[in-house]
Amino acid sequence: MTRPTVALLFGGRSGEHGISCITAGGILGAIDRDRYDVIAIGVTADGRYVLASDDPAAWTMHDGKAPQVTADGPEVLLPARVHRAGDRCTLRVIREDGRVEDAAQIDVVFPLLHGPYGEDGTIQGALDLLDVPYVGSGVLASALAMDKSMTKTVLEAAGIPCAPGIVVRDAVHRRDPQRTHRAAEALELPLFVKPARAGSSLGVSRVNERGQLDAALETAFAIDPVVLVEQGIDGREVECGVLEGRDGAAPRTTVPGEVAVGADLDFYDYESKYFGKGTISIEVPASLPTQQLDAVRDVAARAFTALHLEGLARVDTFVTADGRVLVNEVNTMPGFTPFSMFPVLWQAMDLSYSDLISDLIDQALERRIGLR
Repeated sequence: MTRPTVALLFGGRSGEHGISCITAGGILGAIDRDRYDVIAIGVTADGRYVLASDDPAAWTMHDGKAPQVTADGPEVLLPARVHRAGDRCTLRVIREDGRVEDAAQIDVVFPLLHGPYGEDGTIQGALDLLDVPYVGSGVLASALAMDKSMTKTVLEAAGIPCAPGIVVRDAVHRRDPQRTHRAAEALELPLFVKPARAGSSLGVSRVNERGQLDAALETAFAIDPVVLVEQGIDGREVECGVLEGRDGAAPRTTVPGEVAVGADLDFYDYESKYFGKGTISIEVPASLPTQQLDAVRDVAARAFTALHLEGLARVDTFVTADGRVLVNEVNTMPGFTPFSMFPVLWQAMDLSYSDLISDLIDQALERRIGLR
């Protein structure tokens, strides 16, 4: 039988371009080449799809800098027509002389795009239009989880508690900044100001004094015109990995892990996540009583279901001193290097990095095409 061909899609137009490339390097190094053929497709920062190297070494950090997709390779064209369930679809490339040639027949796409224009339902919609199977959640679920304000709305409607907060829109704030300040007065310090539709803590600020709010809003508005202002939670940051249940079963969850932030950091920001800033330790499982660990897993599974997620997610929570579990964020395409929290959590469940990748690909191949 022909081995399934997996198209890895990475890079993209968001501020998480480099992190997406590093994720691709990790997966290229671990995917089971005896089970799958692989084609690497990079998306440049200006949105061009190009045939890229499938050598993991090409997509690793060098001298403290993340790799970038360049426009050097042949441009890749998406399939030209809708495909029936079970059909393979043909990717084509444009050569330098303008010739269009078939590049590969693929069975499934693994979108490793973090942030807007990839993790937010946009690429999922494009693939749905062509009936191309892909790893992860569909359009609606991806869009909901990408938008932190909508995530909170859905989860709170499902009875899942989140941190108190307000949504601030750029145009409204500029017309009446005092309205923002009045609304924020109801929230206790410290505040966390974050773009509604960005990941990796990009544009996030901690506000310890009311006078810092305007500057924090400007930092977030530079990334997204919709911003979330949340009340800081006095609790431990505990994360849980979730995989879709097979054959209609309940979502599968990991033992939760904890991110411990040292005294030299205000919070777990972009530089500390990816570039070694400050003191960070990750503990799996988190040192919590069994009852609280079970509560985190239950909340993570409920959040996965409430948002209609598919494939995978990492659910980030706060566990307070009195044992309450509040959802902080839900990531539908979490960091996926061998050392990222999501794979590490599944390794603690005896699911290796390579087998985790296979699990996700097999899910996508089994999932029905079209409305589901």
